[in-house]
Formats: sequence, structure tokens, C-alpha cells
Amino acid sequence: MSARRALRSAAAAGQGDRPVRRCSRRRGRVPLSSGPAPWRRLARLGGWAALTLLVLAAPAAAQQGIPLDPGGSLAARSVQLLLLVTVLSLVPGLAVMVTCFPFVVTVLSILRQGLGLQQAPPNMLLVSLALFLTWFIMEPTLSAAWEAGVRPFIDGTLPLETAFARAVEPFRAFMAARVDGDSLAGLAALRPGLDPAITPDQAPLSLLVPSFLLSEMERAFQVGFLIFLPFLIIDLVVAAVLMSMGMMMVPPAIVALPFKLAFFVVADGWTLVAESLVRSYG
Repeated sequence: MSARRALRSAAAAGQGDRPVRRCSRRRGRVPLSSGPAPWRRLARLGGWAALTLLVLAAPAAAQQGIPLDPGGSLAARSVQLLLLVTVLSLVPGLAVMVTCFPFVVTVLSILRQGLGLQQAPPNMLLVSLALFLTWFIMEPTLSAAWEAGVRPFIDGTLPLETAFARAVEPFRAFMAARVDGDSLAGLAALRPGLDPAITPDQAPLSLLVPSFLLSEMERAFQVGFLIFLPFLIIDLVVAAVLMSMGMMMVPPAIVALPFKLAFFVVADGWTLVAESLVRSYG
């Protein structure tokens, strides 16, 4: 009995000590400092630094402002800026319409269809190849347009209207040399006030550009027909061989694909096609 009483008294003593320990821990904590936090000091320093920079930069910003000339020049400058932004947004479409890009990319797409490949080469690769071939072909025209209109406009020696007219002239000459007379006459007949017998040199851009696009598409389909012929012959030969062997359930396109790829690689097809495209504009 004495042992049990001793154990109970020890347990009671232990339970009584626990709150005392907790209180001692709480009393032993270090109180927080009453001063401002470090991040608050940094925020104040950053605010003062930003205010100082604004005060110092105010005279420079005032000097770089747009001068408000009398006579409505601000409205004219706003209209010119709006027109410039509009033209810059249309530059990719204009580059497609007045260059050889439609012809090149159409021929490359027909070549891929003739090989029997749906996604190889991918569209991004075909478009990239067409863009670089277009740049290679159109480099003299682009250089002439830059020297005639763009550079003088940047230097400030020509106004915008004159610079635009001079920059368009090389592209007009390029399109006039490639446009088909029948396409030009057909579109001219649809527009009242224009002579159907108008020449490409006299045609406005609204008539010359669509006529040029139609001519390029027609020429691209003609070239595509010639490219398609050897692959069509390979398909017919493979289909005839499969029929003679009684393998009518085997798709001829799958069997003919390796032969068409081998024929194209042995003939160095990509180089031949690229050279033909470039020489057609020579």
C-alpha cells in the first residue's frame, strides 16, 4: 500500500508540474520588437527613391513631348500615325500578294500531294522554304524599292506619298511582267470605267494585284500538273503489278510510296524544283 501511495503522489506531482513548465516556456519567449519591420523600411526607401527619380526625370520628359503646333497639325499627325499602323498591320498580306510567294507555296504543296505525303514535310517547313525562296527571288525588287522610296523617307528627304509611289514602282514592274493578259482583260471588263484593252503598265493596283494573283495560281497549277505526272505513272505501274499478282486487297498507295520517295531522292528532286522555281523568274 505504501508503494501505491508513493506512485500516486509521484504522478500527481508530475501532472502538477506540467502547467508550470508551460508557463515557464511562455514566460521565456523573447518579446517582439516594437520598432518597424525590415520590409517596411525597405518600402519607405523604395518610395523615396522612386519619388526622387520622378522629380529628376520630369524636365527630360517635358522636353520629349509632342509639340502642339497650331493649325490642327496634331490631328493630321494622329491620322498619319493611324494610317501607318494600319499599313504595318497589312504588310504580311501585301508581301504575299505582290511577290512570288503564292506561286512557290502552291507548287510545293502540289509536290507534297504528288508524293503521297499528307503531313511530311509539315506546313511550317513548306511555308519557311517558300518564304526564303521568295526572298531569294525578290531580293533585287526589294532592294530597288528600298533605295527608291523607303530610305529617302527614313532620311526625311521625301514625303510619305511620294516615297510610297516610288517604292511601289519596282513591285508594279515585277507584277506587270508576270500578269496574264486574259486575266487582266477579264477583270477590267467587270469594272465599269476601265478599258478591257488596258495594259499592265497602265492598270491601277486594285486591278493589277488580283490579275497577278490569278495568273500566278494558274501558272502554279500548270507546273503542278507536270510534277504530278511521274508520280502518277509510278502509282499506275504499282497498281498493275499488284493486280497481276492477285494482291487486290493491298492498297497501291502504300506500296508505291517507297518507290516514289526513292525516285525523288535519286533524281535530287528538291534541288531541281528549287532551281526551276528560281529560273522561272529569271
